[in-house]
Amino acid sequence: MDFALLHPDPDDADWLRPVPPSAALAQRLHPIEREIQERRRHSLELTESFEPFMDISAQDPPTTHAITVLEGGTRINAAIDVATAECRSEVLTVQPGGVRSEDILSKGLERGTAVVDRGVSIRTLYQHTVRHHHGTFAYAERLAEGVEIRTLEELVQRMLIFDRAVAFIPAQDDLTVALELRHPGLVSYLINVFEQLWQRATPLLEDVSYTPTPAGISGVQRSIAQLLVEGHVDDSIARRLGMNVRTCRAHIAKLNAALGSGSRAQLGYLISQSGILDQKN
Repeated sequence: MDFALLHPDPDDADWLRPVPPSAALAQRLHPIEREIQERRRHSLELTESFEPFMDISAQDPPTTHAITVLEGGTRINAAIDVATAECRSEVLTVQPGGVRSEDILSKGLERGTAVVDRGVSIRTLYQHTVRHHHGTFAYAERLAEGVEIRTLEELVQRMLIFDRAVAFIPAQDDLTVALELRHPGLVSYLINVFEQLWQRATPLLEDVSYTPTPAGISGVQRSIAQLLVEGHVDDSIARRLGMNVRTCRAHIAKLNAALGSGSRAQLGYLISQSGILDQKN
């Protein structure tokens, strides 16, 4: 019955009649052959549809992905390692934040030294806070032997650009997802952003000069005051200036003492009245 070699007798329901094996086989093969023909037709349609794309991929030089999403630290670091190894002329980097672990500093020094030894130029932007952390400053100072390093009070998100051809930027705040950019227009835009920041930055081995402020308020505290007036909370201020929250709050406490404030609301008012934000670096 499973192979359709028997079928009910139309004259007597209690009996089954045999079916010629050749007829039963043809009946079983018919849907299979029909499915095979349908799949062949579909494969021909796919081949025709993909033919234009196959022509593109065969061009010389081959096309590349304009934007590639990299998920996970392993994949991100692997892509950066490839770009570093292939780099032949220039690396531009923006490294926001302050204190870095010894492990990160050691890996960064190894990677940077290997690139410099190949004759590749490197320009790096850090935040002023690296000047106040011995380990990070010592690392930056050592790397500065073959690298131009400058610092700014605030920086945009982390960014790496290799040979003005490929750039890496974070796609999430936790840095677990990054974008690899190879579109010439996007890379050119990021290079312009870097160059504008570079012109405003101070060389690492030069002192950052601030115009004297009332009540002995430091340049860092003035930057914090500006962000306070703009409505930023402690976590946001610390992140933007590359310091930990505890240090940020210590500076806010000094602002309170210097201006005679007893509350956050009063501090904002006293900052605006003091004139310290009218000073220019």
